Amino acid sequence: MASTSSRVTGASANWLALRKTLKSPSDAPGSQPARKKRRLERSPSPSHAHSQSSILQRSESRRESPEGADIKNGESLSALRKMIFDQVEFTEQQLLPGKYLALDCEMVGVGPNGSESSLARVSLVNYHGAIQLDEFVRQRERVTDYRTQWSGIRAANMVNAKPFEEVQKRIADLIQDKILVGHAIHHDMKALLLSHPRGQIRDTQIYAYKFKVCKSKFIALRNLVKQEVGATIQSGEHSSVTDARATMAVYRLHRKDWEKGNSSSAPTQKETKKRRRNKSVGDASTADNASVSSNETPGGGKKGISSGLSTIVRLGQKVKPKTKWWKEVLANEGTSKGSIKVPAR
Repeated sequence: MASTSSRVTGASANWLALRKTLKSPSDAPGSQPARKKRRLERSPSPSHAHSQSSILQRSESRRESPEGADIKNGESLSALRKMIFDQVEFTEQQLLPGKYLALDCEMVGVGPNGSESSLARVSLVNYHGAIQLDEFVRQRERVTDYRTQWSGIRAANMVNAKPFEEVQKRIADLIQDKILVGHAIHHDMKALLLSHPRGQIRDTQIYAYKFKVCKSKFIALRNLVKQEVGATIQSGEHSSVTDARATMAVYRLHRKDWEKGNSSSAPTQKETKKRRRNKSVGDASTADNASVSSNETPGGGKKGISSGLSTIVRLGQKVKPKTKWWKEVLANEGTSKGSIKVPAR
């Protein structure tokens, strides 16, 4: 037993010594590492490295310039939002009035309990949002409600306010021959007591419904701006400058489609000629009727009230001067032709 155990112990010792002297298969010349190890130690290919660097560059550029990540109809929504909230530095060229102007007004309350509206502030911005005019308007009546929570106007703003006539004239001069943009702009023009050619007005409330941008016919400006530009306005006190810029932002976003739709609905050359011809005939008819003075009309006439004399004119027919038939009737008075006898009862 002793001899057998000693032989086993000697064999084990010799085997351990042999294993130490032998090299591992991976250290042998010409041998390859395991597959998993080779995959970890493999250097990336040039094409793979280039694609990875391109992805990193794109992500970095998006972080640096978020405007490029949200383009809509050729306009950057981020840039439009910056314009609305006055975060843009304008160049000298962008400060000029240009072709497009956006208008917005703020009102205060006058009369009993501020029930009547009176113009208090007017703002006009150009296509890039640069202010062309921003004036407070002096009130002729005592302000009973400044409506500060909506208008943003306080009594202190009226210290240097300008007379209504001065502001009105400046607005009229600035918008002449311009495309005027506004939201429900007829309210603003009514407050200013001004008019503008219909073909040069772009009402974002009307156009948004007409071109199916929204479902509501009378959508509020704040809702339209939130839907289209992703900006929140009028959450507190209003600003006519901010509202005018927001209106211009919506118009810029849809300008191409809206102007294209405008041109397609414009009258043709044939329709324009027909309208001019009808206008010239109508003017001739009006001139002939105007030649009959109120003194010559039986019973006396009054301006603006029909005397019963009318002219039926067909298209293309020349208008002949009307004879003074009532003088002939008066001259023949007493004759059988010109008199009327009432039978006795």
